[in-house]
Amino acid sequence: MTAPRFTTLGCRLNAYETEAMKALADAAGVRDALVVNTCAVTAEAVRKARQEIRRLRRENPEAPIIVTGCAAQTEPATFAAMPEVTRVIGNSEKMRPETWEALVPDMIGQTERVQVDDIMSVRETASHLIDGFGTRARAYVQVQNGCDHRCTFCIIPYGRGNSRSVPAGVVVEQINRLVEQGYREVVLTGVDLTSWGADLPGQPKLGDLVRRILRLTDVQRLRISSIDSIEVDEALMEAIATERRLMPHLHLSLQAGDDLILKRMKRRHLRGDAIRFCDEARRLRPEMVLGADIIAGFPTESQEMFDNSLRLVEECGLTFLHVFPFSPRKGTPAARMPQLPGDVIKARAAKLRALGKQSLARHLDAQKGVIHEVLTESPDMGRTEQFTEVRFADPQPVGAILRRRISGHDGAQLLA
Repeated sequence: MTAPRFTTLGCRLNAYETEAMKALADAAGVRDALVVNTCAVTAEAVRKARQEIRRLRRENPEAPIIVTGCAAQTEPATFAAMPEVTRVIGNSEKMRPETWEALVPDMIGQTERVQVDDIMSVRETASHLIDGFGTRARAYVQVQNGCDHRCTFCIIPYGRGNSRSVPAGVVVEQINRLVEQGYREVVLTGVDLTSWGADLPGQPKLGDLVRRILRLTDVQRLRISSIDSIEVDEALMEAIATERRLMPHLHLSLQAGDDLILKRMKRRHLRGDAIRFCDEARRLRPEMVLGADIIAGFPTESQEMFDNSLRLVEECGLTFLHVFPFSPRKGTPAARMPQLPGDVIKARAAKLRALGKQSLARHLDAQKGVIHEVLTESPDMGRTEQFTEVRFADPQPVGAILRRRISGHDGAQLLA
């Protein structure tokens, strides 16, 4: 018998939770199963999950297939109807030891086929004390889960539930443990990271957590994953300005650059808010590099509105773009709005991606001759403080922080 094999689709938080599930499954003695941790962010993500399940069944005709994650939470009936699927497990259930204990081979027929509870009733986020994952270079620590906002295009709150925070003391304890194990860099992750603390006593802010981590741990590099710029607090801005161990890279959930589209998305910021935040972040930390999520082809988006999103890339000085062609999610308000033709959405996404490549090229050009502290992720690749990939000419030790002068780039990575 072999350990279960996991397939992870979607975001970094899913990858983190897959590692936690591996530990739970191993402790329970689960063997010979295939586990698919799904994503529900778009209809295309759900389609890919179904496609992956069918592929796994063709290649493994006898193995039990367990489906979990956000798509399993939001569309349990969809996956339960697939003959390839043995179990459907919700997002809350997948993190419980007893769920995995019930899946050992001699009990596989004795548990409910669909185990998906009301995610909105979950009030706590457990801190799953895994030993990081990937290389010994970087570890990811989940400090928050769920979302209290209801953007019109987004199904994620129905897959993750309302916002819940991991207490600061527990986060600090885990980071200290990771540092003792040799990790040089820690990334704070969550679904709506800037809402951290709203449900804790005293309602601390994300900036309070960041400063506490830097005060009470010896982590060499601390990163923040995707944030909502309109929620950033003064303590976090102060940390950006003064804490050199807080890396100068932020990824922003901007989604659009037109005020009317932002209102129809039910976002809480306007384009002017985004521009002011980016200007202020660079004023406080001149080497700051910014990325953003942007949706192309949101319902009712005119050419003029799309042009505003294109201009936002320049006006915010964005370097890294994650471009999402709009895909309607059943059950969201945006799915009921007037949709754009698919070829228009595709063309706008391509135009945004091309602009993103130009922005990245400018950033890469500006790094020639600059000395960076590069964290090695593999023998031939590492990342700068600004999260830019660096390709090494010669093999380097994994998990080291090396001072390197940038000699040039190949259009996608810096060379050192």
